[in-house]
Amino acid sequence: MKQFQTALDGYSLVTAQSISKHTKSAVSKFSNEQIKEGEAELALVLSLAQQAFEANAPVQDTMKALTERLQTLKNKTTPMTWAHLASLAQVHPVSSFLLQDPLTRWSFEKPRGYSGDAQLLDFIYEHPAVDVQVKAASPLGAEIYDFTRRAASAVAVRERRTLLAAHVDAVADEKENAEVLAIAAGHLREAERSNALKSSKLKRWVALDQDPISVGTVSSAFHGTCIEAVNGSVRTILGRAQKLGTFDFIYAAGLYDYLAESVAVKLTERCLQMLKPGGKFLLANFAQDIGVEGYMETFMNWPLIWRTDRDVQSIIDKVKHPIADSAVTRGENGGVIYAVLTV
Repeated sequence: MKQFQTALDGYSLVTAQSISKHTKSAVSKFSNEQIKEGEAELALVLSLAQQAFEANAPVQDTMKALTERLQTLKNKTTPMTWAHLASLAQVHPVSSFLLQDPLTRWSFEKPRGYSGDAQLLDFIYEHPAVDVQVKAASPLGAEIYDFTRRAASAVAVRERRTLLAAHVDAVADEKENAEVLAIAAGHLREAERSNALKSSKLKRWVALDQDPISVGTVSSAFHGTCIEAVNGSVRTILGRAQKLGTFDFIYAAGLYDYLAESVAVKLTERCLQMLKPGGKFLLANFAQDIGVEGYMETFMNWPLIWRTDRDVQSIIDKVKHPIADSAVTRGENGGVIYAVLTV
């Protein structure tokens, strides 16, 4: 089992190494004593969860206790120590119970080779596309899925989909023949909720993603609409390898969680350059205080670059491009930070 596998490569500029480097940059000195203390506490946390599962204790209570205890442990250990503890958690016998959850299992195993792929989001969206896998889960797996799909992170992701559709609709209402670009679009599930798309108010909606499976899914699902599925990545955008044109609205909703600040700044600058006058760029990033990072980084094997409002503002402050207006806000449950920049 590979700990903190993120895959993709230098082509995308989203790599396991970039996240590891970000983690190490924040590391303070740690000692063998701290590691031993962490190992002892982790062993207790995981043992309690295993015993609860084996005793058929209420699953929701077991999961709540496990996620809270993992979070407490993560919050009080150094990043390097936590990375070590996460690798131990992933091979603990309790994982045999947790991986029965189709959401946790898909995230951990990464069938597409990287974290946070579009089908993982479909599990979070409870989308019909994953009905077969959900229905095939064991009774225990179904109960754990009922917990993970209701976790703060999942709630925030579903809200993010709704907000993205609302932003697209607002742009379409404000500007005739509006053009939209989604970067790291995944399956573009927000388009299913867009009134602007349904009423043909958009000139084009470009869905750019580096995963050919996602590109194919979007192309098939929205055939005959103004949506254009394009294969591309952070590197192709920064390198101007594609002539995508200019847009009234550009957004990157699931990408900045994996980008080091230097790359995030460069991508933001490039996106602002691709906007028409008065255009808007939206970026989103998971908040580091969401409360379930411990579970996501261990049993879901889903490492992210968690940011604070100040971290997101720091990206904006380093951008060397005129910005007429900017706003940094959070979603309703506080799990995702949004920055909207207007040129």
